[in-house]
Amino acid sequence: MKVEGFPSKSTISAIKRGFQSQCVSNVKLDGEDFVSKLLDRRWTLPHPDAKIHQVMLSTSEVSQPGRAFSGVSFFNKINPYFSHGLMDKDDREPSFFIVRDDLLHPLINGNKARKLDGLIPLVEDHSVTHVVTCGGCQSAHAAAVAVSCSERGLKSDLLLRGEQPEILTGYNLMSTIYGNVTYVPRSLYANREKMLKSHADYLAGSSGNVIWFDDILEASLSENYGAMSFLQKDAYRSDHPRKIVIVNEGAGDVVALLGLIRLVQYLSQNHILGKERPLKLVVDAGTGTTAVGLGLGAKCLGLPWEVTAVMLADTIDGYRRQEKRLISDFKRHFGLQIHHCFDEIDRGLVHWVERCHPRKFGNVLEGEVEACQHIAQQTGILVDPVYTLAAWEMSTVLREQEAEGGATVVMLHTGGTLGMFGLAQRYKSYFSNLKAGLSN
Repeated sequence: MKVEGFPSKSTISAIKRGFQSQCVSNVKLDGEDFVSKLLDRRWTLPHPDAKIHQVMLSTSEVSQPGRAFSGVSFFNKINPYFSHGLMDKDDREPSFFIVRDDLLHPLINGNKARKLDGLIPLVEDHSVTHVVTCGGCQSAHAAAVAVSCSERGLKSDLLLRGEQPEILTGYNLMSTIYGNVTYVPRSLYANREKMLKSHADYLAGSSGNVIWFDDILEASLSENYGAMSFLQKDAYRSDHPRKIVIVNEGAGDVVALLGLIRLVQYLSQNHILGKERPLKLVVDAGTGTTAVGLGLGAKCLGLPWEVTAVMLADTIDGYRRQEKRLISDFKRHFGLQIHHCFDEIDRGLVHWVERCHPRKFGNVLEGEVEACQHIAQQTGILVDPVYTLAAWEMSTVLREQEAEGGATVVMLHTGGTLGMFGLAQRYKSYFSNLKAGLSN
């Protein structure tokens, strides 16, 4: 189906290159100016703020990384602000800090909210009526898209892999309540691009219009450089009653990096984490997009921060390929206005590490549900055994390594609360054991 009102990708790229060669080559920005210009746009989140908590650990905890933490004491100290850019620490006990992105939204994962932070406004700006995307049965991404679209009066069509579960719960339940869910056989889901396009064409019918989000991004960039006339954009707004955009699985594309860079800029303020203090920023890695976005933000702002990503869903070679692809896309789309940040960027931004107890993605080991229970009861912070427990464990390991005057360890809590409901269905025996744990 032909997209009307937008120039082709090749035309956009040619116009963009030509305009940049005339106007950008002579205007180079330093890191902070570049980031400020990059982030001068509309956002989904009204503010990039995040609460920060300090978790005090016992000596026995840091000496037993990756265990179920039985008999170990934690203490959660809330530090919404830090004086003079230096975080208040109690040196009598080791501790690490947690950026509470799990508190951003009651239904949307923190990392999903950051990824959609720059995406949703572009969809709104181009008068899209329907968003089509896909994911697994318990996809946090699909639920995030459904909730975000519904809050803004947009329709969402979600293609979920596999069969409808007997009981709807967790992210699957939220996707069904907020969006229009279709379950797709695994054989068809394997070809995601064809599946998404076929469904979008079906929704569009004979009078609607279908476009991939990448084309919207290209068009928005060309508009920033004066390459698209307002007449073209207005024509796109009015010609079709249904305007459907396709968003890739996980929203793990270059625009997702912007929300993470915005978070880094917020955290680097002098009264929060500051710009001078060495940090080890820890995050769990599904696609790895969140980790790369954090690394780009730190690099562009010249921060002495090292991003450590715990690999959960791929090999180190796979994550490095993803990192290289995202960096290449970012440089191609946004990087021509800055001269020094990308000198050594191709060597990598993220320190990819194995989980303390590696396993096939999605699996939960015995004792880990009890570990999540113990952490929740001690600190009031909920972690899940698939994603955020891995980041918690790695934070305790790094905190032990950095105990004597080393870098401050900061964990980004990406969320995962609703995922616990799906896990309770899958691992019934593990969750049943919690009854005994509570009675004891």
